[in-house]
Amino acid sequence: MDVSIFIASRLRFKGRMAMVCIAISFLVMIIAVSVSSGFRTEIRDGLSGLSGDIQVTPVDMNYIGGTSPVGRYPSWLDDVASLEGVDEIRAAVYRAGIIKHGDNIHGVVFKGTDTCGQDSLGTLEVSVPRRLASMLGLAPGDDMLTYFVGERVRARKFRVASLYDPMVDVEDKMVVYASIRDMQRLNGWSEDQVSVLEVMLEDRYRNVHDMRMLAERTGFTIYGEQGEDDETVVAESAADRYPQLFDWLNLIDFNVVFILLLMTVVAGFNMISGLLIMLFENISTIGLLKTLGMTDRAIAKIFLASSAVIVSKGMLAGNAVALLFCLVQGLTHILTLDPANYFVSYIPVHIDMGLILLADLVAFIVIMLLLLIPSLFIARVDPARSVSVR
Repeated sequence: MDVSIFIASRLRFKGRMAMVCIAISFLVMIIAVSVSSGFRTEIRDGLSGLSGDIQVTPVDMNYIGGTSPVGRYPSWLDDVASLEGVDEIRAAVYRAGIIKHGDNIHGVVFKGTDTCGQDSLGTLEVSVPRRLASMLGLAPGDDMLTYFVGERVRARKFRVASLYDPMVDVEDKMVVYASIRDMQRLNGWSEDQVSVLEVMLEDRYRNVHDMRMLAERTGFTIYGEQGEDDETVVAESAADRYPQLFDWLNLIDFNVVFILLLMTVVAGFNMISGLLIMLFENISTIGLLKTLGMTDRAIAKIFLASSAVIVSKGMLAGNAVALLFCLVQGLTHILTLDPANYFVSYIPVHIDMGLILLADLVAFIVIMLLLLIPSLFIARVDPARSVSVR
């Protein structure tokens, strides 16, 4: 066994307060990383469910007016579906409408699709956002009168089949889900006509760079494979449709980086104070080891090894408490948010073990590097004076 490690295992470092500070710092860091990852996951998944990662729309972009349909089975469909990163392609019919219930009215966007993640909807049945239902006083089983404005005003009476909680709550994008056949009949379209085709990407491609890259690749593929009977369409990524949301996510990531840096520095300076106390308490031991011929580097290794144990224990304790908090919050959503400001109704957490381990590793290395500063004190210890004091 290494002599320095053996001596370090025999030292008793009374660093309980330093360990508590380390644990609190790592607790804050892991929670910050998990919440940041949670926001990214919830908002990206929510936007994907809301309108797809890439939307293929009519060239005039008027896909909610009910006047510019595109083909449901264009000649380029299989080519786009085979692109790397594409998971599936869904057809959807959108239509803007005005809901009236009692004295309350509200503008919404109806979305008709076969696979929208909602319960199976029958003819003239809809699934309504819970917040919209609360605003209008709607409940499952209620009739919902809706007006659709176009060349002429059309009225439809739907029945509220269910309520749902949207993953992303955007005030001006409240979506009411309906049967795709109801929306096609409303627009006077055939089964082969839809408003948009929504391209769903695999999870690892749901970031700004990859979404924009695949949107461009989708556009080039459509241009190259488009048939004479296909409508002219454009492909747009969610990152370009909702830039404010992705800018907000980038701001959160910046704040998390700042928190990680701050907590690492705080933990490091707490350990510096603890190590200095340890060195002062063992100054005679340092002098004795120098008298026996041990080098400054070997002596520093003793105290750094003892400090590493304290940092490791604090890191494990902080990680354990943080992961427990994330587990409870993920299951209960006990801590809530105002969706008008944060787009989600609760604090989302996502345990990304790779990211957490990376944060732990970087923080541990930085703290240990900071501890090299007080280790320089060892070189200033005079064996003759320190041993004589003993």
